[in-house]
Amino acid sequence: MIEAVPAYVGVGSNLGDPKQQMTRALQALQHLPDSRLLACSSLYRSAPMGPADQPDYLNAVAMIQTALAPLALLDALQAIEQRQGRVRERRWGPRTIDLDLLLYGDRQIDLPRLQVPHPGIGQRAFVLAPLLEVAGDICIPGQGSARELFAACNDSSLRRLEPSTQS
Repeated sequence: MIEAVPAYVGVGSNLGDPKQQMTRALQALQHLPDSRLLACSSLYRSAPMGPADQPDYLNAVAMIQTALAPLALLDALQAIEQRQGRVRERRWGPRTIDLDLLLYGDRQIDLPRLQVPHPGIGQRAFVLAPLLEVAGDICIPGQGSARELFAACNDSSLRRLEPSTQS
């Protein structure tokens, strides 16, 4: 078994009842093997990335401590998505739940199935704002300070909705 590392998971939804979908996903994260949910950010609402013919998204970031290997964690996240009815029809399309492995310790991973830090993390205010809420001084490996990256983002659609009740 590997040593436990902090990992950050992006949680998003814009179909069904997004708040309920996210609550279910966070509950599932609490039951990941060899892992512990440490904190969850507030919910944020943002305009969809990509096709505009879909509802706004709710987004959050969960911080976990895990001894799962990166690909095992990815498989566990995708299993949660599948249980919650995630259908992958089109890139950046609407979804019941989206669980993205954003960061895994300070590692940079480039595999066919997994890229960490998550691609585009440094340009996405809807990821950086909740990430900063749970890990204010975090640096994105290979990119720099999350706070500086967030300051450079230009997303006027992002709105913080409510404090988390999951931490």
